[in-house]
Amino acid sequence: MPQTKSAKKRMRQAQKRTQRNRRIKNRVKNAIKDLIQLVSQGNFEKAKEKLPQVIALIDSAWGKGVWHKNKAARVKSRLMKKFNKALNQSKN
Repeated sequence: MPQTKSAKKRMRQAQKRTQRNRRIKNRVKNAIKDLIQLVSQGNFEKAKEKLPQVIALIDSAWGKGVWHKNKAARVKSRLMKKFNKALNQSKN
């Protein structure tokens, strides 16, 4: 347990940040899962609407320091790749 006043405050701040980061991570992960599920079901109209929202959530997580910028870029790239591949296969 922290002894000093500043250490106690640091602990409270760390707990708040941890909770905030978990909420953000869960929102992003759930949005990504939903998008992947829409794509795998072949529901490209809804997936096309949801894609910009998911990308905005990923950018938000990166902007708040929850995700590293390279991870955000990698995940966005993989999502776009998966979406475009499924879209092209459905057209053929």
